[in-house]
Amino acid sequence: MKTALRLVATDNIAAAQSNTSSWASDDQLLDAYSTAVTRAAEKIGPAVVNIEIQKSSTNPPNSRFRGPNQLHGSGSGFIFTPDGFILTNSHVVHQAQKIDVALFDGQRFGARLVGDDPDTDLAVIRIDAPNLATAELGDSNSIRVGQLAVAVGNPFGFQCTVTAGVVSALGRSLRSNSGRLIDNVIQTDAALNPGNSGGPLVTSTGNVIGVNTAVILPAQGLCFAIAINTAKFVAARLIRDGKIRRSYIGVAGQNVPLSRRVVRFYNLPLDSAVLVATVESNSAAEKAGLREGDIIISFAEKPIAAIDDLHRLLTDEQVGLSVPLTVLRRGEKLAMEIFPQEFTAANPS
Repeated sequence: MKTALRLVATDNIAAAQSNTSSWASDDQLLDAYSTAVTRAAEKIGPAVVNIEIQKSSTNPPNSRFRGPNQLHGSGSGFIFTPDGFILTNSHVVHQAQKIDVALFDGQRFGARLVGDDPDTDLAVIRIDAPNLATAELGDSNSIRVGQLAVAVGNPFGFQCTVTAGVVSALGRSLRSNSGRLIDNVIQTDAALNPGNSGGPLVTSTGNVIGVNTAVILPAQGLCFAIAINTAKFVAARLIRDGKIRRSYIGVAGQNVPLSRRVVRFYNLPLDSAVLVATVESNSAAEKAGLREGDIIISFAEKPIAAIDDLHRLLTDEQVGLSVPLTVLRRGEKLAMEIFPQEFTAANPS
């Protein structure tokens, strides 16, 4: 009987040790998660700014109030060059008459609008200040569904608010305020609220992978960010020209991988392309014969691996010109000619 009791006691000790080991393992996992979020927030935090704007709105004719009405708004942004260029959302600063920026350390500066692109809901503003902390821009093509995503911004004016979640989906499409579809949008469940717009979405290493732009209400956990690869291209053009004049072909698409068999059979230089999700009526794409389900593999004799590649080629130089287009349709390679049109609000793509 004593031996049996000793065995039971030994088993209890083993079970207790096992539970202690399990608790330690859980603590380590929680510490690793906390460390990742903390590291990301500390890296990106000094580059995140609070943006406050003023704009005028005319009261309707039947209103009892006469004259212009001053509207106030706020949002977020992040510094991406040490000499004061700041990336944010177009809807944050569009038609603003006055823009003020508050830095991480409390300093305030007046800002000027460098360029605004409502079609991608992106804008660049600038403050006159040297040697600023900057965000490190990442590669949105390298991210995967399920990886950690951290959002930093100023929801409802609460500066430097950090929320964390995961990348929920890639390749989403959103319609901008101008009516144009924004493709290749990142979906995340990192909580966003009014005022987060224009702030960065970053990886666990603090590299920016998106510009937070929208939430779907009253749903919870459905938040979206413009891919940073799109933002880098748009920002460069806005700094150079102050605006983006572009052509369009009238399709909405998403990035898709190509099978190894297809890549080898047609000797393609890339293993991904753009799937045509929809074709707009009376558009250049419809006139050229494009159909839903086609896969665009080249445009203007240049390989297309992603939607960003297609957007970069749809410039003002292509308007009205005959441009060669190559697609895969049910495994067959087809060559077409397409005549891109100038993009306007009347013909969103």
